[in-house]
Amino acid sequence: MPKLTKRTIDALKPDASSYFVWDSVVVGFGVRVMPSGTKTFQVQYRKGRRTRRSSLGRVGVVALDQARDHAREMLGQVAGGYDPVEEIALARIAPTVADLCDRFLQVHVAVHVKSSTARDYRSTIRRMIRPAIGTFKVSEVMRKDIADLHYRHRATPIQANRMLSVLSKMFNMAEMWGLRPDGTNPCRHVPKYKENRRERFLTQQELRTLGDVLTTCEEERIETPHVVAAFRLLLLTGCRLSEIQTARWEHVTDRGLELPDSKVGKRCVPLPHAAREVLASLPRTSGHPFIIEGKFANAHITDLQHPWRRIRNLAGLHDVRIHDLRHTYASVAVSGGMPIQMVGQLLGHTQLQTTLRYAHLADDPIRAAAEQNSAAIFDSLETAKQERQGHLRVIK
Repeated sequence: MPKLTKRTIDALKPDASSYFVWDSVVVGFGVRVMPSGTKTFQVQYRKGRRTRRSSLGRVGVVALDQARDHAREMLGQVAGGYDPVEEIALARIAPTVADLCDRFLQVHVAVHVKSSTARDYRSTIRRMIRPAIGTFKVSEVMRKDIADLHYRHRATPIQANRMLSVLSKMFNMAEMWGLRPDGTNPCRHVPKYKENRRERFLTQQELRTLGDVLTTCEEERIETPHVVAAFRLLLLTGCRLSEIQTARWEHVTDRGLELPDSKVGKRCVPLPHAAREVLASLPRTSGHPFIIEGKFANAHITDLQHPWRRIRNLAGLHDVRIHDLRHTYASVAVSGGMPIQMVGQLLGHTQLQTTLRYAHLADDPIRAAAEQNSAAIFDSLETAKQERQGHLRVIK
């Protein structure tokens, strides 16, 4: 077993089958000569009852001293109880982020997430995550990779933040599944972008205009009665669009609209007298389960966006979205002096923070009350002043 040098390695000739020549300096380090003439540096050792061997690179590409030092380092790891070749093999078959995406969608999203949210998750993964880091190993993703990806989508801050939330959830699951050590979620400490939420509320005049347009659409049959009823119910209940679209007649009870499965789970939406009048006026198809009937039998309407664009254009409300009807419901409630906690209950919010976006609207009734109170005090002050001046004139 000679000491491997550049001269001895260059002198090795190919044979009919591959063979090894081992180094006398570092036991376990050698050269493999292939029948093709290709020569590669090798490291070999025993771990338990198994022999482990790994290539360290081709001769001529990797320097002899570099290969020997690498072999010495790996053999030292073996002496310390590690199995570097096994770790290399595991790294080669380690799951990628694309694999994590698949498992996340199949095991978690399909079971624990509502269909509308699942649809958003799939879209975010398909458009933003897979193309960017799908080939990365799960164990090798670093915070800078996530920060760079988040920064890449800075032009759409809301979408960038949603993507960051999905990634964070995925890497939490990766830790639970043993694909990363605990506490190594690379999304931690990546700050979200500030989201300037669009707040659009209909004024009293705009509500009257919209009411007139809805009546015209109903009387002239520009839209179906169910389409018109859907928008009236959205205004009168503050419901989410999906809650009205999928509501069934069986959900209407004396308590209200008892939804078995909304965005926040089971909840009961109060149905005031005006909303019940809308329901009572609706034409019903015998046996049809949905309140807002669609074009097909036993199906609810699936598209209210196109009818809404026609209606808002007739009303001159070109910048108003369907969701702004829910904002309007909340704004009227808060401006009327309703406690913010009660407004949250009506809207079906699970967190007070979500409702607090409307809190500034409570300033109007507070200012009005302050104005009324100050006016009363001012009147008293003026009355006292006038009485004093009158008294002085009598004395004179």
